[in-house]
Parts: sequence; structure tokens; C-alpha cells
Amino acid sequence: MVDRMLRRPEVQARVGLSRSTIYDMMALGAFPRPVRIGRRAVAWRESDITAWMNGRLRTPV
Repeated sequence: MVDRMLRRPEVQARVGLSRSTIYDMMALGAFPRPVRIGRRAVAWRESDITAWMNGRLRTPV
């Protein structure tokens, strides 16, 4: 099965976080890192985002 690649706007819509929050969390190691898909383009693996979201749901607040 091929893993879909998600660009930033779609990632933001799925996780409900702003661009700056996503990048802040990435710097802290709390959000999946994107993969380079071109010279100036990155995208996130759909499976990484889904796993991150599932992990957040299981983490007690």
C-alpha cells in the first residue's frame, strides 16, 4: 500500500494546529518531521500524521 503524502495545508486542517505551532512542536520533537519531495517542497506521510493523532488521543491530559 502506498502512503499518501500530505502538504502543510492539509496537515494543518487534519490536526487543527497553525503552521507556527506545527514547526515549534517539530523543533521540540513533538510532531513528525516532513520528508523532502522536491527542491523546495516537503510533505508529511499520512501514516505519520495518523499515528501522531492516535497517540494524542491515548495520552491522558
